Amino acid sequence: MKSVKANKQLENLISKINKEFNVEEIIKELKEIREVALEENDPLLVRVFRQTYEYLAENEAFDITMEKEFFEDEEGEEEERLMEPGTNEENLTYLLNLIIKSENKFNREEIKEMRTWFKENA
Repeated sequence: MKSVKANKQLENLISKINKEFNVEEIIKELKEIREVALEENDPLLVRVFRQTYEYLAENEAFDITMEKEFFEDEEGEEEERLMEPGTNEENLTYLLNLIIKSENKFNREEIKEMRTWFKENA
């Protein structure tokens, strides 16, 4: 995200998640940070925040696992990516850390993969 304030909110949320996985509190904070993504006019992040808190509300967990897939990198070579199974905390903090540095093109690609996973699995 571009906003220093939003990134600080995300860092604080990550810290809270590592102490306690309180779904209601996480959803509340994700909704607040989503508003900043709306202000930044970043539709990808707006959607992923919404998909994330909706998944949390429905499942009371963030137990996602992405299958092994192959993607072409910039040179046309196949690259393997996988989101390995982890704890709720690990999975969610991984996504939030990607979002903090969402201006990085590789992070953005992974965020797009998450958006697609949500569309297909949630």
